[in-house]
Amino acid sequence: MKEVEIEFWNKTCQNIILEVENAVKPLIGTSKAGEIVKMGADGTPSTFIDLVAEEKVTAVLKTLKKPVFLISEEIGEVKIGKGPAEAILVVDPLDGTSNAIKNIPAYGISIAVADISSNSPNAPTLRDVTMGMVKNFATGDFYYGFKGRGAFLNGQKIRSSQRKDISSSSVGAYVYRGDMNRLEPLCKAVRRMRTLGAVAIEICYVADGTYDAFVDIRENLRIVDVSAAKIIVEESGGTVTDQNCHHLDAKLSVIEKTALVASGNKEIHQDIMGILGGI
Repeated sequence: MKEVEIEFWNKTCQNIILEVENAVKPLIGTSKAGEIVKMGADGTPSTFIDLVAEEKVTAVLKTLKKPVFLISEEIGEVKIGKGPAEAILVVDPLDGTSNAIKNIPAYGISIAVADISSNSPNAPTLRDVTMGMVKNFATGDFYYGFKGRGAFLNGQKIRSSQRKDISSSSVGAYVYRGDMNRLEPLCKAVRRMRTLGAVAIEICYVADGTYDAFVDIRENLRIVDVSAAKIIVEESGGTVTDQNCHHLDAKLSVIEKTALVASGNKEIHQDIMGILGGI
């Protein structure tokens, strides 16, 4: 992606983030926000606040002179604008919806941009993502990363944790119903576990060393949720794989799912893989 294109999509994504943040702010913590209005394209229920957020995303994209292919949880996969799409935007308009509804301060937006020209004739995958942005609306923290240029938090370059001792580490996890049994060995091995219910934001916590690692081993994690955060962690020096230590290279699609382990460094990643049985 050329410099002028990087600047264009950077500005566009920041505009989307601002518009979505302003739109959802009055709904945070309200009963209206949590009303189920339909089933999303990803097969999960869509709340009112989800649709408000996504409508702002599409509204901004419709004002552009550049056509774009949008992948988003509620609307699915759609081309906006006339002519061949010039980029793919993978968007989770509201990461941590349940937190936003209950006013728990871990919710925001995730946007990844993929370069279409780099993947022909193959379908675009996570490897084609060139930039990612994640903002926690509750705290104002803004994470972003550009392929080959590093990762940043609020304008400052960040680096992932270099902690090598698993017994002193802090690890985040997504836990759902029966997952706790599978994670028990890891819980016993680390110093502390955290679960906030906002996957994109929590993966970014690995990028700045807030977490030493983050795990979601359900094999049901949507690619939409990880597309932006993955490149931010990798550009910070961290490692991201599936639960079997394979590189994530899934197709960019609203229905694609995976498991994920993101770690600050390769040494602690290997330890986590060993504990979880991934190697």
